[in-house]
Amino acid sequence: MSRRTDRSAPSLQQIENSDWGDPPADTTRLIRTVHRLRRKPLGLLTAEDVRLLLGQHVGVPFLVPRALAMLEEDPLCEGDFYPGDLLASTLRVPLSHWRTNPDHLDRLERVLASIDPDAEDFDTLLRGPIAAFRAQFDG
Repeated sequence: MSRRTDRSAPSLQQIENSDWGDPPADTTRLIRTVHRLRRKPLGLLTAEDVRLLLGQHVGVPFLVPRALAMLEEDPLCEGDFYPGDLLASTLRVPLSHWRTNPDHLDRLERVLASIDPDAEDFDTLLRGPIAAFRAQFDG
């Protein structure tokens, strides 16, 4: 399955059929960025864009497959912060998403299994988020 990387791909705004309008003038940079990214074609969203939107739980059903495709190519795919920051953000997607999309969960588990635990910064940056993610399913 190839990822769409062109301007003809729909945006979250189009897919959700919901125009949030312009952000309030006195809003934060984060909120302005989320509003802007909702208008960007999904095929043009970068790892950082997807990381940021998933971190705000925006467009989760549509962005998790994009995140998984990026992570399948490179499990330590990096946005603006550190290697694996897209993975860390994906791991914080609400549990309800994983329960209603077992195929996404299977793909994520394959990504997790492919990570070399001896990779630089793995212990510091990813072991905790992975453990917290898996703990959700233990109860």
